Amino acid sequence: MPVIRIPNPLRSYVNGQAEVVVQGATVGEAMEDLMRQFPAFRPHLYKQDGSLRAFVNLFLDGRNVRDLEGLETALGPDDTFNLVPSIAGG
Repeated sequence: MPVIRIPNPLRSYVNGQAEVVVQGATVGEAMEDLMRQFPAFRPHLYKQDGSLRAFVNLFLDGRNVRDLEGLETALGPDDTFNLVPSIAGG
């Protein structure tokens, strides 16, 4: 099954896990499974209209899925992708 890597600042939403095994044939399906497993995580990643927040980046094989097919990007059963939030400082 696909795996989502979770960065350290967001691990508190997934019980401290660095990686979460998910189900889904696409990135969007895998993200929905992640939200099913950890519903308190949803407001941190998704807007109220159900779209992914602009600062949330998902990388598969080093490429942002926005540059591929977005949430419709296909996943293989052994794929691992990274959830990477944009962080600004100042």
